Amino acid sequence: MRVKGLLHYGIQVPSLDVGESFYAAFGLETSERGNTVVVRCEGRDLDQTVLTEGPVKRLHHIAFAVEPHSLQEWQRHLEGLGVPLVDAPKELEGGLWLRDHEGNLVNLREDEPAPWRDFGTTDAQEVNFGDRVRRVDRARWLTAEEKPRPRRLGHMLIFSTDLAASERFYGRVLGLRTSDRVRSMATFMNSGPGDHHVFGFVPGTHPGLHHSSWEVADIDQIAMGARSMAEAGHADGWGLGRHTLGSNFFHYIKDPWGSWIEYSSDMDRITENWQANDWDCPPAVWSPRMPADFIVNHEEQPT
Repeated sequence: MRVKGLLHYGIQVPSLDVGESFYAAFGLETSERGNTVVVRCEGRDLDQTVLTEGPVKRLHHIAFAVEPHSLQEWQRHLEGLGVPLVDAPKELEGGLWLRDHEGNLVNLREDEPAPWRDFGTTDAQEVNFGDRVRRVDRARWLTAEEKPRPRRLGHMLIFSTDLAASERFYGRVLGLRTSDRVRSMATFMNSGPGDHHVFGFVPGTHPGLHHSSWEVADIDQIAMGARSMAEAGHADGWGLGRHTLGSNFFHYIKDPWGSWIEYSSDMDRITENWQANDWDCPPAVWSPRMPADFIVNHEEQPT
């Protein structure tokens, strides 16, 4: 059995106001729902992040989509693997809930991933490269300052104390497939044809959120996002660059609690024919120097 894809993630934060302000500055829509703040992309009727309030920041849960009317089959699948179900957290009911091998809370939901907003035909897509001319008699710079409006949550990476064990659990239990690995540094997984990766792991001393990645239209929106976030007081980051595995353009911004959030564009797309490889490569083809604390888990270690 295989999950259909990543739906959303939940994080507990010390201040919902701070969290709401940060995600809104990033270009996302926020709204209150009971005692939570829900984060969505403009034009997409789907929760992408759920903020709950608590004494410290921590990864709260990860939600994956499954086929409609399949929860009973998933329950039998989990029981057959000896993976127990747990009660749903308060105010976050729906679907099946379980914990992975490191204690992370995982939610399987029959929610159908909502279609994302079409970027449309814009100057951003009409790029002139060599003799491939798509934009004539139009000055691109006049439309290049649009602030980013992410259209979807693309992927997330979490910290793992054992990359191989995490890969085995999410492959055996949820059916995720390995896309590629950077030896001892990162594992990337997919949910079938589509993005090179929707989930993955980096090494850490304890579980936690490393980063979430959000797709924007183009490199201009990545750069404009970096500038607008710096103007909003969030200048710590890494980018602009192009990744190796996945090949996407990126710029990361450190969130108020020490994790990272990424503007991303131009991700590799794969099919069932894709073959995973082990690589000895840097995280980026080109970029500024990676921050020294980029792979440091700032979440408090559970006692």
